[in-house]
Amino acid sequence: MKRTKLYLLLTLTMAIIVTACSPSGTKSQELATVPSAESAEIATEVPTEIVPTTPIEAEQPTPSTEAISIDKLRNGTYIVDGQSITLVNGEAENELAPGSETKQVTRYFGNEINLDLNGDGLLDSAFLISQTSGGSGVFYYVVAAIKTGDGIVGTNAIYLGDRIAPQSTNVDPNNPAQFIVNYADRKPDEPMIAEPTIGVSKIIKLENNELVEVQAN
Repeated sequence: MKRTKLYLLLTLTMAIIVTACSPSGTKSQELATVPSAESAEIATEVPTEIVPTTPIEAEQPTPSTEAISIDKLRNGTYIVDGQSITLVNGEAENELAPGSETKQVTRYFGNEINLDLNGDGLLDSAFLISQTSGGSGVFYYVVAAIKTGDGIVGTNAIYLGDRIAPQSTNVDPNNPAQFIVNYADRKPDEPMIAEPTIGVSKIIKLENNELVEVQAN
């Protein structure tokens, strides 16, 4: 009887010792769910922001700043008093009447100025021409050549005067799309044989593809 009790006591003692030394199932599960320090750092790492790339715009062609050659101006077609006149090497002859020996002669005079009259980025040219008809009169006009991708287009002519003294042609300082023709003329009551001494300036612009005089305010 004493041996049996002693055996039971030893068995119970061993069971208590083994239980105390072994990790419980609950603690093992808790330890299994705790993330490591390395895992925590990875989980909390902020992803690098991706900056969207701005698309590169296609380069626009640079407008041509090359002036129209004198040769092209001297071989263009212009409208003078409603008549289409084509210069050849700076001159054109037209009959005043069928069978008439008197010729109307139109010549390139010059005083050209280069500017962009229609705002398309291409340089146009304005210049003077003269016209005679067999008499003593020498009539001066201003015309323009508009530059295009296919060449030039001549404009209408604006009359300046008879036997005037052309001075200069300049870009309007108040508007780069306009130009100013400067010349000397006579007083209204002076004879044509008088020397031109009165300064005149006309401001010209392109409007609806035609040259027009800008009236002073």
